[in-house]
Amino acid sequence: MKTAIVILNWNTREYLEKFLPGVLRSAGCSDEGYPQGQTRVVVADSASTDGSMDLVKERFPGVERIPLKENYGFTGGYNRALRLLEGLSEKEEGPRIIMGGGIPEEYRHLNYDYYILLNSDIESDGDWISPLVEWMDSHPDAGACAPFLHSYFEKDSFEYAGAAGGLLDPMGFPLCRGRVLKTLEKDEGQYGEKNVLWGTGACLMVRASLFHALGGLDKRFFAHMEEIDLCWRMQLSEYRVTAIPGNGVYHLGGGTLPQDSPFKLRLNYRNNLLLLENNLPYTYALRLRKKYSLEKAAEKACEKASRKIFLRMVIDGCTAVAYLLKGKASFFKSVITAHGEFKKLRRGISKERVLSFIGKASEKTSVEGIVKKRIIPFGVLFPEKMLEKIHDI
Repeated sequence: MKTAIVILNWNTREYLEKFLPGVLRSAGCSDEGYPQGQTRVVVADSASTDGSMDLVKERFPGVERIPLKENYGFTGGYNRALRLLEGLSEKEEGPRIIMGGGIPEEYRHLNYDYYILLNSDIESDGDWISPLVEWMDSHPDAGACAPFLHSYFEKDSFEYAGAAGGLLDPMGFPLCRGRVLKTLEKDEGQYGEKNVLWGTGACLMVRASLFHALGGLDKRFFAHMEEIDLCWRMQLSEYRVTAIPGNGVYHLGGGTLPQDSPFKLRLNYRNNLLLLENNLPYTYALRLRKKYSLEKAAEKACEKASRKIFLRMVIDGCTAVAYLLKGKASFFKSVITAHGEFKKLRRGISKERVLSFIGKASEKTSVEGIVKKRIIPFGVLFPEKMLEKIHDI
């Protein structure tokens, strides 16, 4: 079997009942879920209590089911489910960067070539899967690709979670082609195929061997921004991430956590800092090695990354005060708690690790998708103008 579409479910029975039939049609499976081609649909369940797995067993017996012992979040859930799918130990290995396409032998002969991580709140229409498989087949340096993500409610508009491919501003704030903050564009063909920094975890095809070689998702994240971290590590490991134009993937959004959830806000603030600490030092070092000795480049990269993270925390603090002044005490608490959790979870920036990385990185190792324009304050004040700037990227 070539491709496994894996839906990580946690108490979303109603979405499975509504959207799983469309996914099966797009995958070329029977109505009951039995594969009739090279794509299998799998539901991994995070100890749901709403009868989700009973529904899948009764209505879609051909869909493979992977029951997990508890809710490990998006990160731990997928890490465990994908390892179990391949007959590997359930134990997570931890995130890493690999150099020169160095896939360990144990991951070179898996059951599947590709995984599609798919949210349960995705409406699927038509065959959007074949173009992704063809892209990955014809580009051995592709680590991941993502289809354009459109809104379930306005099919001709991009959707917040991924739009036409993910980018990052210089301060580390995520944005997308077709989306700046909460301002969205209609899809009028203004964006084409493009290498980006990240593809949304709502619908992301990843090379199976690379996913495992990189240690999967960083379990510290639990949920939110973990796919950005994975895609960034792919680029640092000399693989590209590409957004593929097309229709057929429509995201409802907010299926597990609503947009105004203080818990979701806390995860975003915390994980954004973890994301930067994980990847910024290596990215800076790649740029600085052209100007300095490797040791000096590593030293300056670590210093620069530390300053950027400190500045981000100052900006976050200002945002927290703004929340408090607006009477949003729960949001204020979310930011403060996020910073406390970051300090507990962080692994620190190591000059030795950065030096080792750039000593092994080839000349072609680079990171695409970090834009020069800052979301804050430019994108907050003039989101439409920011979108216009993205058209030229």
